[in-house]
Amino acid sequence: MNRLERLRLLLNQAQFNGFEFRRWFVANVHSSWPGSEQALTLLAGEGRFYTLLFSHEFAHAFWRPGSQIAFAVPAMSYSRVNGQGEVKQVNRKAFTRRTVKRDVWMYHLGQMAMADDPVAYLCKFLPVNDQVWLQGDLALPMAAQA
Repeated sequence: MNRLERLRLLLNQAQFNGFEFRRWFVANVHSSWPGSEQALTLLAGEGRFYTLLFSHEFAHAFWRPGSQIAFAVPAMSYSRVNGQGEVKQVNRKAFTRRTVKRDVWMYHLGQMAMADDPVAYLCKFLPVNDQVWLQGDLALPMAAQA
């Protein structure tokens, strides 16, 4: 899946939560509105998509406070020192998170800035059915076809 398709899915999620892409684009990127598809192509093609991804408006809408969303948290393993000073290996199973806490968007902006690939970081928080589609297991969702 290319960058434009990933950005389209991310933008769909933010717009579903109330993000006004047209207003944001005219205020931050270009004074005239070329249309949603051309605007997204412009952002993806020129590498200006970071302007969108790191904008506070986008982040606040993407991680809408208190929203009920389902996203997969992957399995992970890490070392931890227990009370006796022994190093133990902790293995966490993958699970699905369902709620988003208040002001979590500020935390995620910082995490996204430290991530190697901010787009991939954001894609982890897409609804589960979109994550499965990103992995190539399903056909294009109806929302992404429009």
